[in-house]
Amino acid sequence: MLSISIVVPVYNEEGNVAKLHQEIKQMCESAGYDYEIIFINDGSSDQTDQICRTLKPLKYIQFRRNFGQTAAMDAGIKASTKEFIATLDGDGQNDPADIPKMLDYMLEKQYDVVSGWRKNRKDTFMKRFISRGANALRYLLVHDGIHDSGCSLKVYRKECFKGINLYGEQHRFIPAILQIKGFKVGEVVVNHRARTSGRTKYNWHRTIKGFVDMISVWFWNKYASRPLHILGAFGILFCMLGGACGIWSVVLFLLGYKMSNNIIPPILTVFFMIMGVLMFIFGLMSEIMMKVYFGTHVDMPYNIKEIVENTEE
Repeated sequence: MLSISIVVPVYNEEGNVAKLHQEIKQMCESAGYDYEIIFINDGSSDQTDQICRTLKPLKYIQFRRNFGQTAAMDAGIKASTKEFIATLDGDGQNDPADIPKMLDYMLEKQYDVVSGWRKNRKDTFMKRFISRGANALRYLLVHDGIHDSGCSLKVYRKECFKGINLYGEQHRFIPAILQIKGFKVGEVVVNHRARTSGRTKYNWHRTIKGFVDMISVWFWNKYASRPLHILGAFGILFCMLGGACGIWSVVLFLLGYKMSNNIIPPILTVFFMIMGVLMFIFGLMSEIMMKVYFGTHVDMPYNIKEIVENTEE
């Protein structure tokens, strides 16, 4: 019997949580899974908390305030106890009925991660336009082989998250992060449903945060273990530019030009040389910081108020 934890972050989803819980429960029982359902309330201000406390079976995590979807996802994953983990949004747009085929595909292809691909999205034009632009940029920077990294419907092996903490808007880039760690990632086309209750939580703030985290994932993939390579390269470039400006200054001096009338070349020489040295220093400091980072515990960026486990009698 396969065992699976279903992790669902929820935020102001009072009209969706009960129905979604029932769908997840029916899916798990029909598939014959040993399962647990984990809802993480990310500081909702509506009736989501009261409704979640009536649902059974449910492991319910209540945040003290709104810490964001990634923090909620991370808390749910850390609270999971089963062999496999499935994540999905709390708005009801992801279909729990897709989980069995994703899990079967994972086992068949021996993947560690299977991500959902919302090929036919039921979102507004603007949301789809922004998502496609973000996916194109992500393809250039991260290139994890996933068409729709923003889809929250994903299935993982529990072992994928050993020693991993999620921050910012990194839930969108979990496949890329795990691929960096050496895990095998696959993708399956899934059903995407129109929202029937509540309001979307996506806005331009989250788009900007997602872009910044994309740069972070790119840097982590390329240079996290060797930051001196990129900063040292910039240091060499600036020193070369400083040398070129120095030659320019010498040539002007030999040609009889007064330095008081051509002050820009000497200033650029000094500027680029200083920048080059600073880049090398920053690179060396970053190397030291990375060694410290990998050798110390990182504090959690969220705070759990309460964990409630509702079991069926």
